[in-house]
Amino acid sequence: MNQFNVVLAVGVAALVGVSGCKSAKQEVPAPASQSQPAGNPAQAGNPLSGKIVETMDSGGYTYVCLENSGMKTWVAMPLTKITLGKEVTCQPGMEMKNFTSKTLNRTFPSIYFSGGIR
Repeated sequence: MNQFNVVLAVGVAALVGVSGCKSAKQEVPAPASQSQPAGNPAQAGNPLSGKIVETMDSGGYTYVCLENSGMKTWVAMPLTKITLGKEVTCQPGMEMKNFTSKTLNRTFPSIYFSGGIR
């Protein structure tokens, strides 16, 4: 019964985020054990890692643009102190295509929602 309550609470939180505030991140980060969708940089030998070339905070989340081998990947994670130019590896996450952040007034063609930096 306790596990049911946890699952129910996570589901309600995700639903509230999806329906109410699409600002920063409306999805709960995927657990590290969840498999990645096809085309994920991690499956192509490039994990969600690289040099931080751009970052911004909004709605309790940090958005980070990572550059790895000339390829840029956006990653959103819980609010985190970030240093531009630092090399980092992020926890695996779920990709969302055409994600619009209302608080940033920006649409990301592709962004990964991660639990944070490893």
